Parts: sequence; structure tokens; C-alpha cells
Amino acid sequence: MTLKQDRNYRTATQMIHGGTVRSLYGEVSEAIYLTQGFAYQTAEQAEMRFNGEDLGFVYSRYANPTNEVFEKKMCMLEEAEEGRAVASGMAAVAGAILCMVKAGDHVVAARAMFGSCRYVIETILPRYGVEVSIIDGAFVKNWEEAIRPSTRLIFFETPANPTLEIVDIAEVSRLAHAVDATVVADNAFATPLYQKPLALGADVVLYSTTKHIDGQGRCLGGIILSSADWIAENFQNYFRHTGPAMSPFTAWVMLKGLETMSLRVEQMSRSAAQIADLIAQHLAVEKCLYPGRADHPQADIITQQMSGGSTMVAFELKGGKKAAFNFCNALTIPLISNNLGDVRSIITHPATTTHQNVAAEVRAELGISDGLLRFSIGLEDTDDLLEDIAQALDAT
Repeated sequence: MTLKQDRNYRTATQMIHGGTVRSLYGEVSEAIYLTQGFAYQTAEQAEMRFNGEDLGFVYSRYANPTNEVFEKKMCMLEEAEEGRAVASGMAAVAGAILCMVKAGDHVVAARAMFGSCRYVIETILPRYGVEVSIIDGAFVKNWEEAIRPSTRLIFFETPANPTLEIVDIAEVSRLAHAVDATVVADNAFATPLYQKPLALGADVVLYSTTKHIDGQGRCLGGIILSSADWIAENFQNYFRHTGPAMSPFTAWVMLKGLETMSLRVEQMSRSAAQIADLIAQHLAVEKCLYPGRADHPQADIITQQMSGGSTMVAFELKGGKKAAFNFCNALTIPLISNNLGDVRSIITHPATTTHQNVAAEVRAELGISDGLLRFSIGLEDTDDLLEDIAQALDAT
């Protein structure tokens, strides 16, 4: 039994039942097709399978039944036509960019982004003759000035890692489409529950499925979602020949994560809102950024394009690195680690970890000071977290 196609099911139902294809055994939980290849009844069928006359699977580097179910569920959530699951979030970022650009093209990217994303754009692309402009993406006028007739691709994260900076998706997409540029949006922090970039005008949306989708510290993964035409014309051959495919076992783990994602993210976001309020009021704190607070510098855009807050809080302590380290070391519940979107609360000091290799002057431009901390709020009891954070702030 599968969902009827003539009904519009809500998100939680789609995440559990959507896209499911059962084998002849009628299993309840999706099967794991842990195979590298597929057999054919005849040589003629093999020929037809390879030339596309016979629909079916050829090789798990190209497509796999378990991966396909995961891709279909994600398409339902993001309201996308097609998706391809890949081995990590950075495989998604690199693949979506590299499959499109060539020497002579121009790429514009918002400067507030994960360190590895910046490496792909700032270091790898110029090696192959691609011109790059990295701008302050918080202001639409900067996009207006940077986009030119040769601009092929736009890339941004919103909310951005780690400063939770916001990009106006609809306005930037309008500017990009005026010169036929493709808009690639990393939506990992917002999740498909709280923001839908494709509906706002973006052409491609990316997720590190390692984060909220698995959300339980088990597997690396990523996914690229777009129109059927964009996948076919730009990404499919890149995907087929460069081999970033997700493992079928990982896809199965991601499917299990999707079943509880809405419950996890909603509770984690509720806790994050309370924690942000506590942190913002403490004397040791220089500033606190949270997409659900009215004092976020881009609260007006958040209201327009996000339907919820976030599991993430960013804040800066007055005492710099020493204060930040003291705070981290005083916590008894959150883990000091560099993942996010996990059921476990995780504290990260970006300047010495995720953005360590970004030049100090660039970190300063981005607002990644030595006192900045990125806090991913988990599923622990909210009051326990509040008490622990309060004592750690007092110790700082």
C-alpha cells in the first residue's frame, strides 16, 4: 500500500510514507539494496537498459533502489522534481557548482559560508579559469553590483554557517535570472521544514543530510534537488562519471532519520529560542544571533522567507578566545564537536575549528571573532540545558 497520488499529504506523513516502494516481500521498513550492480534477463535487455529503452537500474554509482526512495522523499519535502543523493554535504556543494561552470564563467557567492565551501569557490574555481566575486550577501545592492552578463552561477547559504546571516532568496534569484544565472542555495540550517528555496526562486537546493536529516551522529551524506531538466542537462553526467554517489546503507539510515525529523527539529528549535533569550540577556555576552528573535539584523527577511526559527544559536562572548574556551569547558551537557543538527547539543568555536583555515582578516569581515561560538541545540531537557548554560556563562 502506498500514498494515493490525488491527495496533498502534510509533511510528517510524507516523511514516513512518501516515495516508499516495497519488494515482493512487503517489508514495512524500506529494504536496503546493498549491491553494486544489477543482472539482466538477456543481452538484449542489457543493451536496452544502457541505451535507455528499458527503464531500470544499471549500476549503483548511477542509481540504486534504496537511494531512489530517499531521493523521492526529499523531492516531496522540497517540492522538487528530481534529486540525487551524494556522499556528503560538500560533495553536494562541489558537484552542484563544478557540473555547471567552465573557464571564462563568473560566479558570485555570499562571503558568509562554511570554510570548505569557501575553499571550493575561492581556491578551486580560479584554478580552472572561473572568475569569482565574493560579496557581503546580506545586502541586495551588493548582488546588483556583482552580477554581470557573464555570471553563470550564484551560491549562498541562508542562514549561513556560522553567523546565521540571511540572504534574500527571492530578490537575489530575480537578479540572477535576469542574466540567466543559476541560483544554488544551501538550506541545511533552515531544513526543508522552515524554508523552501525553490519556491522562493532558487534553481538548486542543497543539504548536508548529515545534519538534521540523519541528525543522530551516524552517517555522512548530501543531496542535490532541482528541476528534472537541470538534473538531466547539468548534473546527471557529472554524477554518473565522477562517482559521488551515496551508499545504499547510508540512504537507508537517512530514510530512518526522515521519519522523526519534524519532531526533532521542532523541539530543538523551541529549546533554541529559549536558550537564545537566556544568552542574549547575560552580561558576559557581546551579541546573540538567532533567526527567531526580533533583534536579528535581518528579521524582516526572515519573516518573509522562513516559517520557523532554527536549531542554531550564534553568540559572541566579551572575553574573546579565553572566555569562549572557558564557556565550552564549563558546560557539562553539550559536546565540544564540529557537527550540528544532532540530537545532542554541540558547541563549536569556529575560529579555531571549522574556519581555522580562513584568513584572520576574512574572519573579521565575516564577524567570526575569537569570542564567537556556534551552538547547535539538541534534544536534551530544555531546563537542564538552560541551567547548564547559565552556570557556564557565570563561570565565563
